[in-house]
Amino acid sequence: MRTRDLVRLSAAALAMGASMAAPAWGQVATSREGEKAAPPDIIVTAQRREENLQDVPIAATAITGDQLEDKAVRTLADLQFAAPSVSITDQGLTQSVNLRGIGIASGSPAVANGVATYIDGIFQPPILTSSSFYDIASIEVLRGPQGTLVGSNSTGGAIFINTQNPSTDRVKGYAKGYYGSYNAVGAEGALNLPVSDILAVRVAGTTRWRDSYYTDIGPFHNTPDSLDEQAGRIGVLFQPDNFRALAKVEWIDKNTGGYAYRPIEGTDFDGDRQDDFRELTYNAPTLNHERAFNSSLELRYELEGGIVLRSLTGYTNKRINNLYDSDGAFTNVDTSTPPDGIPDVFASQVQDQFVREREWTQEVNIISPTDGRFNWILGGYYQKNKIDVIIDGRSGDIVGDPTKIRNYQDKLTLGVFAQLGYKIMPNLELQVGARYSHYKVDSTGYVNIGSEGPVFGPDGLNVADLAGSHEDGRMTGKVALNWNVNDDHLLYVFAARGYKPGGANNATSEFGPETVMDYEFGWKGAFLDNHIRTQLGAFYMDYSDFQFDALDITTGQSGVTNIASANIKGLEFQMQAKIDGLSVDGGVAYVDSSLDEITLVDVRNLPPAPVRLPQCLPSSPPGTCFDYTDYIGVGGGGPNLFSPKWSYNVGIQYEAWVKEDVSIMPRLNYAYVGPRWTNLFYNPQLDYLEGRGLLSAQVTLRYKDWELEGYATNLTNKKYVSGQSGNNEFYGAPREFGVRASVRF
Repeated sequence: MRTRDLVRLSAAALAMGASMAAPAWGQVATSREGEKAAPPDIIVTAQRREENLQDVPIAATAITGDQLEDKAVRTLADLQFAAPSVSITDQGLTQSVNLRGIGIASGSPAVANGVATYIDGIFQPPILTSSSFYDIASIEVLRGPQGTLVGSNSTGGAIFINTQNPSTDRVKGYAKGYYGSYNAVGAEGALNLPVSDILAVRVAGTTRWRDSYYTDIGPFHNTPDSLDEQAGRIGVLFQPDNFRALAKVEWIDKNTGGYAYRPIEGTDFDGDRQDDFRELTYNAPTLNHERAFNSSLELRYELEGGIVLRSLTGYTNKRINNLYDSDGAFTNVDTSTPPDGIPDVFASQVQDQFVREREWTQEVNIISPTDGRFNWILGGYYQKNKIDVIIDGRSGDIVGDPTKIRNYQDKLTLGVFAQLGYKIMPNLELQVGARYSHYKVDSTGYVNIGSEGPVFGPDGLNVADLAGSHEDGRMTGKVALNWNVNDDHLLYVFAARGYKPGGANNATSEFGPETVMDYEFGWKGAFLDNHIRTQLGAFYMDYSDFQFDALDITTGQSGVTNIASANIKGLEFQMQAKIDGLSVDGGVAYVDSSLDEITLVDVRNLPPAPVRLPQCLPSSPPGTCFDYTDYIGVGGGGPNLFSPKWSYNVGIQYEAWVKEDVSIMPRLNYAYVGPRWTNLFYNPQLDYLEGRGLLSAQVTLRYKDWELEGYATNLTNKKYVSGQSGNNEFYGAPREFGVRASVRF
């Protein structure tokens, strides 16, 4: 305790003394001569070519790997505090990643996310997206539908996470370690080994531990939201002449002790709620164990004349085991006396959940050079997903009658696409893109109750059939005009169409594909000899058959429904500046949305139950169904969910040189994500997340290739709800202090 307190006090003293901030390694000058340098160029690859972000005519934010810690970005969820129009809401198994209010994650395996996330170009299933970043080259956030090069599942945008590649130039790498609040201990590093002039290997890894932010005073003394994470990556580069082969393999193993949440205050589930929201009272054991295997192989060959042939192959296998008290227990702990009106049998709802998703992808491209009047990209895409969802639930005590939910999905996505650029004049380009996507899904599964009870016998009773199939396809694309006014200013305007496929909730309940038309104008400029850079954009998006998570009464399980129409419009602005030792960066977004009304079940008012049963029919035996009639209402007619109207972030830093190769570099970050709704019935007591502003700081002492940093996140110890799932709510991390030491070689 004394050691921990000493470290925390030391880090706090360093962090609180910071009034400005230190550049990251990717930005900081190595001597006084570099103080006057402009902000560094950021190279992005989301459009299949290496391009300067300032020259790409799309709304995007890019963060280099060296900037991640400066901006307090450790996981995907932290991007909402570093990029405008991004909101990420905790939902337990998945995270609701939203760009401009689009991309709501669902508990149903039938639905696709509206924001596509990629690691080294490989599309990522929505599970296990909360692992820590390490050895990252850059992260690119592309806002708005990416209907040509990215394709389906990206009506809201796309996020590209690019890890560091091996290099044949020299032996190099880094090592880093840290210690912080809640006994947070971690280390990471990378080693680049050039085997020859054409062959190189890069090995990187990280390990992290942290105590829970919570105390479970229930009988099992769980440690939800703790951290025990290990990950490793191996990359191999083979590059003779005009050919390049780049292979990467990664393993991730993460334990968190389970999800930490409590019933939403004001629901019938919260019981005698305690004031300390860091105090949990689970009456069941909890665990969360996540494993992932990611692999990619990129082959590139450059023909005479500069045309590039490219192949990208990927395989991903993600698995999650969860054991949790699904109702969040009751804060009176004594489950023999639950709140009035709730039977003892529902005092404990235990679920044992296993989810696995395997994915195979293949993309091929033919890419032209860009030095002529025409430039173009041709491509084809194949993706196959197999999803297994196995849930065993029990009510009452731990040995009560079980329920079983099984859902197995086979998905196939195919696409062909082309994008053409034509220079009408040397500084004016017409860009046209088109893509056709085809999608097919087949599912099987069932909901079974009472397999160990006396009523339905040893095999139980299947009360719902989850089998179904769906097939659709759509044409998407883009038409744009890009005008380079001069070397410092780019204007662009475009119309783009995006698409997200439909699916089947079961054999008798399908939902249709979602489409969007997006109209945008943008301006990217540079001022004061490139010391100040700006990006400004305006957009209007018109959605048809907008997909939303909803209870499917034919099975009682999570499903998807379509809202006839929705529209979203807004403005976004970003800025980066560096003048002498002072650097400032930031962004702001305004997003306004409107949804049509829709009829659906108000799940907030449903009584607690160990499993949701299908709608009662005249032929349904007693105890095998539920009548949802009194819980159906009209929702919607308001703003989009998980979509803050205002969000902004700003960072300020200053580099003060003590000697030629010694500098002190303090930094402050402030980020605000506005309030947002979480349910289409818009109950202000239950369905509304308050806005929050978070302050972080760090101060860095740098000597040549060595760095010593004191850092603090959530400096004001803001208490806030970070997300909801069902009738439970999650909470953001408290204030944390720590120190980091690192070296590059």
